[in-house]
Amino acid sequence: MKPPSFDYFDPTTLDEAVALLAQHGSDAKVLAGGQSLVPMLNLRLARPAVLVDLNWVAGLDYVRAENGHVAVGALARQRAVERAAEVRQRQPLLGEAIRLIGHPAVRNRGTVVGSLAHADPAAELPAVAVALGAELVVAGPSGRRVVAADDFFVSYLTVDLAPDELLVEARFPALPARTGWAIAEVARRFGDFAVAGVVATLTLDAQGSATDARIGLFGVADRPLRATAAERALLGQPPDDARIAAATEAVRAALVDAPTDVHASGAYRRHVAGVLVGRALSEARQRAQAAG
Repeated sequence: MKPPSFDYFDPTTLDEAVALLAQHGSDAKVLAGGQSLVPMLNLRLARPAVLVDLNWVAGLDYVRAENGHVAVGALARQRAVERAAEVRQRQPLLGEAIRLIGHPAVRNRGTVVGSLAHADPAAELPAVAVALGAELVVAGPSGRRVVAADDFFVSYLTVDLAPDELLVEARFPALPARTGWAIAEVARRFGDFAVAGVVATLTLDAQGSATDARIGLFGVADRPLRATAAERALLGQPPDDARIAAATEAVRAALVDAPTDVHASGAYRRHVAGVLVGRALSEARQRAQAAG
């Protein structure tokens, strides 16, 4: 299939790209990696009158460690982020999540920031951003603003971006010392969007008690969720099997309205999410204990 006709612009500066978005408003779409947008165009699920291609804008393809976080630019390809030394050393959860996205050919073109802006609720990276408390940098006619990941994802394929704004950077906090991490998902085939998935981190003190716990859920709602009740069940004591079981039940209790669709029932998603939380927390605990 071929997409509907559109006007194409290839700005060479970020200011030019923002100006084009301000001029065309909701009629425009931004192209970075195109791994989500191009199929939607070909299937006529998206019909923008204008396409603004960022690939000619210099200086947006970076991955760098700075100020306690890993910063990823809007044109950094998923494969490059997956392989970056800064990610391996400071934020391995991000790299592991990327390895679950599609296949290498997809990751060679797809961008981390593009996946966040697309905001598919079954995608891995939005859940990673929410669980870690990532910061997202948005550029518009009035300059730049920083949005917490919790506030950025609004609903299904909907984010806190005005028509004349674009997402230019994602900042993922580096993992603290004595922190373990894990990601677990169920998908129909490897590389597919998840039916249900979990990302988790656990930080332990010198006595082995949990000082911080972060759990992000994807594929189980209209946006990525932070399982705060489950996190509270883990804090202040060693995360033994009983506490992990309590966190599992807290997640299931929070997902009474999990969606039903052609891929899975809400009841199935709720059950699987609990299983995956138990697995992810056990793996994160093992890594945290080894780091300690």
